[in-house]
Amino acid sequence: MTAPALVVVAHGSQDPRVAQVTHELRKGLQSARPELTVHGAFLDHCSPSGSQVVAQLARQGVPEVVFVPLQLSNAIDVDPTIDQLVCRSRAAHPELRFATSRPIGPEISLLTVLDHRMRAALSHARCLELDGLVLSAESAGDVRGSALLARRARQWSTHHRLPCLTAVADESGPSVAQAIMGLRAQGRRHIAVGSFFLSADEAYHAQADLAYRFGAVSVSEPIGAASEVVDLVLARYAFAAMDLLDFGAADELDAEPSAPHLTVVGA
Repeated sequence: MTAPALVVVAHGSQDPRVAQVTHELRKGLQSARPELTVHGAFLDHCSPSGSQVVAQLARQGVPEVVFVPLQLSNAIDVDPTIDQLVCRSRAAHPELRFATSRPIGPEISLLTVLDHRMRAALSHARCLELDGLVLSAESAGDVRGSALLARRARQWSTHHRLPCLTAVADESGPSVAQAIMGLRAQGRRHIAVGSFFLSADEAYHAQADLAYRFGAVSVSEPIGAASEVVDLVLARYAFAAMDLLDFGAADELDAEPSAPHLTVVGA
């Protein structure tokens, strides 16, 4: 039995460098699991769209598809645009079966990547002194994601023994400017911003520009297509793919002893 196709879904951008992260992630996933059919799809601005990818998979005779949303702030709730994509896909291709995983979410393994990006940024800025941190994200996310994001800030703060405040690019929480001013009110003067973004999209650039205007000594690059992201995508895929398994009656299980090979990575 063939394992379901894996489709990572991201928001696109008019900047081709943003889309490149999704393409690099797809290559990393394909390298890690060469037996899988792996595609990247975009919800806006870029091609291929989710509908285009599903149509291609249908022509290839792929029976099942798992969508994995590339959202770093949401832990449970999926972008409504992805739900709409699934509904359209089911209507257009009733012969296919679909499942959507939980978003990547603010998992603790991403703090390792954040540290690597931050050290590189501090080295580039030749920064020798640091007394405050800001964890900057695209949004506060859903309820669970927001709680986890706050926890990651506390864990990052404890690890470096520095105060750390969170900031978001939309209006769902404090801006990076407010976070920096909050640290300055505590007497902190050398503040670095860690970017909890998947790619350098418009929101990331807006946050970075604002951070420098308010005196940040350094702003890290986004998470990107790191190996930790690959592991998280595979973990989300594996759990979602289990929903597509048809266990059937006991005699059918006896007749079909082999289930799809789904490896759970870093659950």
